[in-house]
Amino acid sequence: MITPALPPSRRQPDTDAEEASITAWALAAGAGDPDAVEHFVRALHRDVHHYVTFLGADPQSADDLTQDTFLRALGSLHRFEGRSSARTWLLSIARRAVVDDIRYNSSRPRPAATDDWESAAERTQPRGLPGFEDGIALADLLATLPDERREAFVLTQLLGLPYAEAADVSACPIGTVRSRVARARTSLIEWLNDAERPVPVTTAA
Repeated sequence: MITPALPPSRRQPDTDAEEASITAWALAAGAGDPDAVEHFVRALHRDVHHYVTFLGADPQSADDLTQDTFLRALGSLHRFEGRSSARTWLLSIARRAVVDDIRYNSSRPRPAATDDWESAAERTQPRGLPGFEDGIALADLLATLPDERREAFVLTQLLGLPYAEAADVSACPIGTVRSRVARARTSLIEWLNDAERPVPVTTAA
């Protein structure tokens, strides 16, 4: 049996110039350049949305958390000094937005679910990913992982952050990120193998 390949990182190693441009836009935006603000938001909107989604946000919450992240970031850009990449800085803000949202929601009474949430969730799952059998979505796979491993995997393997930057976002040692990613990959491959294993056919006596 061929082991399905996990999806490659979206970003490639030769993105230093891109990262420098995004960071330059952030610095210019912080100095009051409205065009730089637009470039900054457009460059990172997709990554922020993916990040908060794979941290467990539902579709509506992901949109709200993405907006909240940029509102927080734009209000703090004047304090951004470029000591880290703008992407790392922004994803750190996104992480705090998710944590704050979880804390807020956990302190509120949960209303009874009246929407067809299962159908809604099914419609939002990514399909047609390379290396995956029909009906197996990446979001389904990642949902099986512990939160910390899922975050490390998303940051490094889907968003393409270097391990050092992922460690900054997650506020943990780089070795911890490497360990979490390795364990996440092992778990995902095992999950895929189990999903592909044929179900034994039982015959009536």
